[in-house]
Amino acid sequence: MSYSVGQVSGFAGITVRTLHHYDKTGLLCPSDRSPAGYRQYSDADLARLQQILFYRELGFPLEEIAAILADPQANALDHLRARHRLLNEQIGKLQRLVEVAERAMEVQQTGVGLTPQERFEVFGEVAFDLTYATQAHLKWQHSEGHQRSMARAAAHSKEDWATLMAEAADWRRRLLAAFDAEEPADGERAMDLAEEQRQHISRWFTPCPTAMHGRIADDFAADPRAFALIVPPTEQRPGLAPYLRTAVHANAVRHPDGEGS
Repeated sequence: MSYSVGQVSGFAGITVRTLHHYDKTGLLCPSDRSPAGYRQYSDADLARLQQILFYRELGFPLEEIAAILADPQANALDHLRARHRLLNEQIGKLQRLVEVAERAMEVQQTGVGLTPQERFEVFGEVAFDLTYATQAHLKWQHSEGHQRSMARAAAHSKEDWATLMAEAADWRRRLLAAFDAEEPADGERAMDLAEEQRQHISRWFTPCPTAMHGRIADDFAADPRAFALIVPPTEQRPGLAPYLRTAVHANAVRHPDGEGS
């Protein structure tokens, strides 16, 4: 059977212009012509085209494809191995670019205007999960409170962040002590810790009424990525996130009209 250039274009998902170029360069010349002079491709031509497209998908230049197909003794495996090495090198470069882009995105999404080295020095084990930061930003980007928080975070200096994180570490140590001592989540000690965290948010980021604090605590209990922002995984205990959530909601009952300072 023979096929027109239009039919082959449709079969292969390439343009007629590409087929004309392959013909002009000798990479794929149709086996026949119609009485009117139109190109006619045979089954063998289609098999060769399939090989060409396979190599093109792997990124081989047309000249190298022509050399492989022109020499029956050519060792295609050697060519494929060389292409495999090159592709792995390109993947490595692209992965490094992805990591750079992710770090840039993370800075934008979290509002933390520090260099990677400064972030490591300040945050240590407490890390911002990019997927969570991105989702949170998309979810709350139109919220006045979120916008204010991002602006405040972006304005913090390295020294501000160091002070903030020292306060958070001290609070975290006392939260863990209360939990380990089996203090009730709705008891005074736990509620005082919840109130202290609410004031910390208000002082460093955005006014945090008890209702807002409750939503934040719900997120801590529902999403491990959120809870990791305040308690690193190495320090977490089973049940700690729900414990804090209960304390926060109990504190909201104690201070129903609590506003951030």
